Amino acid sequence: MYAVIKSGGKQHQVAEGDVINVERIDDDGEVRFQPLLVVDDEGGLHFADGSVTARVVGPTKGPKVQVRKFRNKTGYRRRAGHRQGYTSLHISAISTGGSGREDS
Repeated sequence: MYAVIKSGGKQHQVAEGDVINVERIDDDGEVRFQPLLVVDDEGGLHFADGSVTARVVGPTKGPKVQVRKFRNKTGYRRRAGHRQGYTSLHISAISTGGSGREDS
């Protein structure tokens, strides 16, 4: 069974036991997401009121991005870097929330 969740303006396909990086969340302990879509093991789609429970593993950072600016013949040179902050989540459980609309 897997679900599609939305966090930080991005969508993630998750299954139980996955560890994903999402944009920085200021929560400790458990986080609940309202899934956009849940697909069970038989291939049935659920658009019901389900939930995805995740445990916060901790903060992490993404790869370093280098930014360089240069203008010819003026002596203008700039260099900067950026590392995006992320939160690692361990997906604990996916529930379909009972009866919902199913499409095959």
